[in-house]
Amino acid sequence: MAITLMNPDGLPETDVYRQVSIATGSKLIFIAGQVACDVDGVTVGEGDLAAQVEQCYLNIGTALAAAGASFDDVAKLTVHVVDWTPDKMPLLMKGVTRAATKLGVTPVPPATLLGVAALDVPDHLVEIEATAVID
Repeated sequence: MAITLMNPDGLPETDVYRQVSIATGSKLIFIAGQVACDVDGVTVGEGDLAAQVEQCYLNIGTALAAAGASFDDVAKLTVHVVDWTPDKMPLLMKGVTRAATKLGVTPVPPATLLGVAALDVPDHLVEIEATAVID
């Protein structure tokens, strides 16, 4: 496996993600920000942050599989949420949990969460990009 995830001593431990990702592989995979669109380009979960997060993760899973990778190979996620406030965290985690169950994974790579004013389409509430490493 090309990715080792860890929470080193001296940094806060969190259940949501790991603080450090060590990549030893030789092939980098950069996945463009995924929004809550299905295969036909239709927005999934209009107005529902949890449903949109779930669809973003499912789309990332599809992109990873096409590149010969899985969530085990993800070195870093960046999450952009429209009008972020901390009270939205339960909805974000609900979407992650539902996607993880469907994908059969526990996605805990290092992640950066950014609040943004808007995304490309007004109905999109979240966009998630991923970087993976494989041998």
